[in-house]
Amino acid sequence: MTVCAPSSLTAMTQAPEKTRVVVAMSGGVDSSVVAALLKDQGYDVVGVTLQLYDHGEATHRKGACCAGQDIQDARAVAARLGIPHFVLDYETKFREKVIDGFAASYASGETPVPCISCNQFIKFADLFATAKDLGADWLATGHYISAREDASGFRALYRAKDAARDQSYFLFATTREQLRMLLFPLGDYSKSQVRELARHYGLSVADKADSQDICFVPNGRYTDVVARLAPEAITPGNIVHLDGRILGRHAGVAHYTVGQRRGLGLGASVTGRDAEPLFVVKIDASKAEVIVGPHAALETRSVRLRDVNWIGDGELKDVPPQGLVVMARVRSTRPPLPARLFIDADMSVQVVFQSGEFGVSPGQACVFYDGEEEHARVLGGGFIAVAEMGETESNSFTTPLQPPTNTSRASA
Repeated sequence: MTVCAPSSLTAMTQAPEKTRVVVAMSGGVDSSVVAALLKDQGYDVVGVTLQLYDHGEATHRKGACCAGQDIQDARAVAARLGIPHFVLDYETKFREKVIDGFAASYASGETPVPCISCNQFIKFADLFATAKDLGADWLATGHYISAREDASGFRALYRAKDAARDQSYFLFATTREQLRMLLFPLGDYSKSQVRELARHYGLSVADKADSQDICFVPNGRYTDVVARLAPEAITPGNIVHLDGRILGRHAGVAHYTVGQRRGLGLGASVTGRDAEPLFVVKIDASKAEVIVGPHAALETRSVRLRDVNWIGDGELKDVPPQGLVVMARVRSTRPPLPARLFIDADMSVQVVFQSGEFGVSPGQACVFYDGEEEHARVLGGGFIAVAEMGETESNSFTTPLQPPTNTSRASA
């Protein structure tokens, strides 16, 4: 099997033997193959594994990440490749920056995305400092995404070639400064190709199952974590219809998310009174209320964002008054939809969809792209603070939007 150098390595101008690359090795097949590819190309590779939570709980649990067996697997791969390998204890930082925030988000009625927080505050923050301490020129990960120079010569972020594996939604918070040091060698590969490469290199993790999304949740019951750290999220309250009727009781807002239909616990005698199935349309944590209604009530026309990160051309303040046409994605499992990005006088950000999006939950991310095709550029994103059913007259669409093709043609 002939292995060609990943296209992302063209950014590395120094001779391979003079270029040190720290690889974040989670113990899975993806990051293991990244280490193997770089070693095969002659780079000075150092593996680093972060122990993020109590490895004792996860030692025998399938689908875990960065604990227990995964650390052993990463160590075994490093030994197979003949590269140095370090395990760093990040449990305290991970708990403070990711797990505590996860619980607090549910307690406030949001639906958090802990993988974004992990990338933002751990892997692409503290790990950067560690990589520099180790004398690294680059930090590489096993994410399915691409980073390369744009037409202006600056590093930019792009969706992966394999849309089914694209992880750009989880990496929108990556900064321009971080991009100058980041490598994503798997952006042009499919998962099947990565597993084949793992077999070619004789890696023991070639057929290892993928890790689950919420790696730190024992047995997949996230409410156990929330109950321990934010017990107010498990306070019983009312399930209320949009028309004001109290339909029943719930065991805590943490058990629900916007768009949920199953598991409402109302029973056929209650739901049968309504002509349509009922969905969670809003969560009011301050009143411990779960508000339900018909599917049509889930339609969201615009969202307001917080903690926005912009990595497109120019600066966020340069968005024209009439808005910027983008493709916007509000969940990792959904395709981006045509939308328009607006910046208010106070620099707050609003995204207005051409047609409604459904089941949009505060706490999730809204990520914007310059097109809908594979390898579309990631322009940035933010966390959804408010989902709005209507749209203001000044922000409404006067003509149907065409999906943008790049940032230079994105303004309307």
